[in-house]
Amino acid sequence: MSARKLFLLSAGGTGGHLFPAQALAHELVARGHKVHLVTDSRAERFAGTFPALETHVVRSATIGSKNPIKIARALWALFKGVREAGALIRKIRPDAVIGFGGYPTIPPLLAATNAGLPTMIHEQNAVMGRANKALASRVKAIAGGFLPEGKGAHAHKTVITGNPVRPEVLAAAAIPYTPSMEGEPFRLVVFGGSQGAQFFSDAIPSAIALLPDPLRTRLELTQQARTEDEEHVRARLEELGIKAEVSPFFTDMAERIGAAHLVISRSGASTVSEIAVIGRSAILVPYPHALDHDQAANAAALMAKGGASVIKQSELSAQVLSDMIADRMNDPAGLSATAAAAQATGKPDAARLLANLAEAISEGIGPEQFRSTSA
Repeated sequence: MSARKLFLLSAGGTGGHLFPAQALAHELVARGHKVHLVTDSRAERFAGTFPALETHVVRSATIGSKNPIKIARALWALFKGVREAGALIRKIRPDAVIGFGGYPTIPPLLAATNAGLPTMIHEQNAVMGRANKALASRVKAIAGGFLPEGKGAHAHKTVITGNPVRPEVLAAAAIPYTPSMEGEPFRLVVFGGSQGAQFFSDAIPSAIALLPDPLRTRLELTQQARTEDEEHVRARLEELGIKAEVSPFFTDMAERIGAAHLVISRSGASTVSEIAVIGRSAILVPYPHALDHDQAANAAALMAKGGASVIKQSELSAQVLSDMIADRMNDPAGLSATAAAAQATGKPDAARLLANLAEAISEGIGPEQFRSTSA
């Protein structure tokens, strides 16, 4: 283990940015290091769960408007944020500063690079987010979840570590995949996240209604549905005689994915990472309005390894979806192969790899040297 160090982690206040930061923090603390977090006010709801000695808030701003006055205000806020972050860095003297995306990461990482400190960013998606894109040329290393390996202007400083997953996902990954043979129950898990569940609430019952009776009677369905859609979805599935559990939220979703024969879902970075680590066949329907089309790129990365099928929402009629489900129910060997391919791409040790890279850059070891010594 490297000498005890202090790491300043920086992340936007959403779960998608904070979760990988939290997973790294736990790993670093377990190795005897100290961790501070710098974020925005949205992260207050995570208080008590993030293993940081202190949580700091610095001002930041999103540059999303074309209005000159709003742009000027945002740049002024970012300038002040860089000064605040610089003062924080001089006070706590971190050995390395690591960012996880979102505009609140820009001031601390700019201040750190200005001070000549070792820096790193982690990008969950296959397409780099705007904040990370703005920082990529300045930082020492880039850790990638789904970034294309060996491609792009920053390939020389990119190390593919994967995205950290929850402990429940690691537990589910230990569940062996058992195919569903003809006449046996077939477990289907459907979830779409806050922006995707509405589409599935209509699409899934309509597709199931078109299945041949021998296939429909085998189905055991777990479906996430928005609160306002829940009763409607449940009623339609009851009419079809489907054994189904419908809820806006499942606390044991990882376990349900582990028990599934097929998953139908959106393709956010965390979702795709969890499906891969657990190792289940999936039909991925990227959210069509995702910023920078990152969901489509994430899905394509898993499909390229043979671990999933991908279809655009605009192409997914009830009949097309029904045929896709039927084809998979009739092909247990194919589902087994897809599940194995998905799991082969998963990185269950992403938090450990991230921590190894964080320690390396804090000691002046660059990403190219890190790759050669850790290969």
